[in-house]
Amino acid sequence: MSSSSVLEPTHLAARPGAVLFDAYGTLFDVYSVAQLAEALFPGHGQAISVLWRDKQIEYTRLVSACNHGAHYQAFSVLTRSALIYAIKKIASHAGQTGVDAEFMHKAEPRIAQLLAQYQALQAFPENLAVLQTLKAEGIPIGILSNGDLPMLHAAVESAGFTGLVDHVISVDAIRTYKTHPEAYALGEQATGLPAGAIVFVSSNAWDALGATWFGYQTLWVNRYHLPFEELGTQPHRTGTDLRAVLDFFPT
Repeated sequence: MSSSSVLEPTHLAARPGAVLFDAYGTLFDVYSVAQLAEALFPGHGQAISVLWRDKQIEYTRLVSACNHGAHYQAFSVLTRSALIYAIKKIASHAGQTGVDAEFMHKAEPRIAQLLAQYQALQAFPENLAVLQTLKAEGIPIGILSNGDLPMLHAAVESAGFTGLVDHVISVDAIRTYKTHPEAYALGEQATGLPAGAIVFVSSNAWDALGATWFGYQTLWVNRYHLPFEELGTQPHRTGTDLRAVLDFFPT
């Protein structure tokens, strides 16, 4: 049983023609790297995983907004840069000024291990069954993500989603990140459907908001019981896990 609710009155299509999922934080648990981070940097694992994610998102916005995207870098590059930043800030020194170059040199194998783990993030436990249900009902399924294609294909394969996802869509094709409208438009182009006929699902409130503004039917998966963004617009539905997307397809 899902636990979704309609957050505001809206004129939704009777039955959406496709579902697009955000990848990181929605299908794949970005904080599942904390266990390995703790083993590699004892006492700092959780903090590294949180700052890594925060800085990763911040970097996507920075390279998208500055100089009309002239500083764009692929998500895999930003992911590495964000991890290095997190390690430098949290684990590289205690009470010292600057960053110890020898420490970072010795940390490189651990950085490589964490980046490899990011290619095989854990999927949330209910996700496989949800995708299988949608697939059995003949509903086209896509991923629309900031991740570049090698990262996304590796995550899909690792999670056992191969054969369930019809479209793996990366913003790398246009060299700008969500929430730019050109990024959301990739979903329309891939499915051949207008945004209003597509459900976009994200656990990131900023992403659900951007998709709502673009015109998608939206589901915010609020796994951590957080408030939504205070910018005057709500997603069409909210739920506590991915099963809430099935409420768009009543039997």
